Amino acid sequence: MKIHRLIAACTAAALLGTLSITAPATAFAPAAQYKKYVALGDSYTSAPLVPLPELLSLGCLRSIGNYPKQLAARLQVTSFTDVSCGGADTTNMTQPQSTPLGTFPPQFNALTADTDLVTVGIGGNDFGVFGDITSTCPGLRASDPAGAPCKAHFTVDGKDALAGKIAQTQVRITEVVNGIKQRSPKATIVLVGYPKIAPEKGTCPDILPFADGDYAYLYSIEQKLNQAVENAAAAGGATYVDTFGPSTGHDACAPEGQAWIQGKDINLLRALNYHPRFEGQAGVASLTFKKLTGAQETVTAAEQARWAAEARTLSAKAAKDPAVKAAMNRLRTGAQR
Repeated sequence: MKIHRLIAACTAAALLGTLSITAPATAFAPAAQYKKYVALGDSYTSAPLVPLPELLSLGCLRSIGNYPKQLAARLQVTSFTDVSCGGADTTNMTQPQSTPLGTFPPQFNALTADTDLVTVGIGGNDFGVFGDITSTCPGLRASDPAGAPCKAHFTVDGKDALAGKIAQTQVRITEVVNGIKQRSPKATIVLVGYPKIAPEKGTCPDILPFADGDYAYLYSIEQKLNQAVENAAAAGGATYVDTFGPSTGHDACAPEGQAWIQGKDINLLRALNYHPRFEGQAGVASLTFKKLTGAQETVTAAEQARWAAEARTLSAKAAKDPAVKAAMNRLRTGAQR
C-alpha cells in the first residue's frame, strides 16, 4: 500500500478521538551536559507507527517513541525540537518537504546559534536507494528464488548502480554536516547510522521476501550506506554512531522480542514495513546516549528484554484505543484496493 494511504488512514482515525498513548516513562540519571537539542532525519528517525504518531506531525509520521525523544529524556535537555520526517532526504535539510498532509519547512530552520546538540539520521532516501531496493527486490524473488535477481537488476555494465548512488550520497551528507556547523557552530553533531535489516547469514522469506542470494546484496548495500555516513562524519568533524554492528541479532529475521526492524508487513501497533520497531528506536537511543557519555556502545540482554517488554505494553495500550482500531480498519480497506 502506498504511504499516502497509510498517512490518510492514521490521520482520519486520529481525528476520531483523543489518542491516549503517552511517551515511555522511564527514570534516568541526570545528564545535563546538553541544553538545546535538535533532531534531524528521515523515517528511520521519525519512526512511523512506533506507538503512537504525534498528532501535530502526522504528515511526517513522527512517533512519540522515536529515538530522539528517548534520547532527549535521557539527556534531560531543557530544549528539544524534533523535525525528522518520513521520506526526507538530504535536500530537505535546506528545502521544504511536501507530504500528503501539507508542506513542512526545511529541517535546518530548527537550528539556531545556541543549539548545542544535533543528531542526524539521513541518506537512505537519497537518489531513491532505500525505496528502490525494498520495492524492487521482493518482486524479483519469484524469478530466481535461490539466486540474486535484485543484484543483477541493479548491476549495469558490470557496475552496481545503487553503490554509485551511495557514493554521491556521501558527498551530500558531508554538505549537511557543514551546513549544520554554519548554523550552529557550538553544536556537537552526531550522525546516526542505520541498523541491520537483513541478517549476515540465513534467510526468512516470509518476513523479508528477498531471493536467497539477495540477502547478501541487501546486507552489502546497508554496509555501504553506513560507511558513507561514517565517512561523511569523519570528513566534517562530526561524531558517528554505529548502529549496524550493535544490531547484530536484531535484524528483521530475528525472533519476536529481539527484532529491531519490521518485515514486509505494515503493523499499526509496531512499525511501518522495513522500518524500526520501538525496540530498534530504544536501541539507537541507548547507543547514541552511550556514545555521548563515553559508555561502552553495546546492547545487553537485560536492555533488550526491557525494551521488548515496553514495546508489548505500548502496543497493548494502542490496540485498545478506538482511534487505532479505526485506523487499522481503514488500512486493511486501503490495502485491498
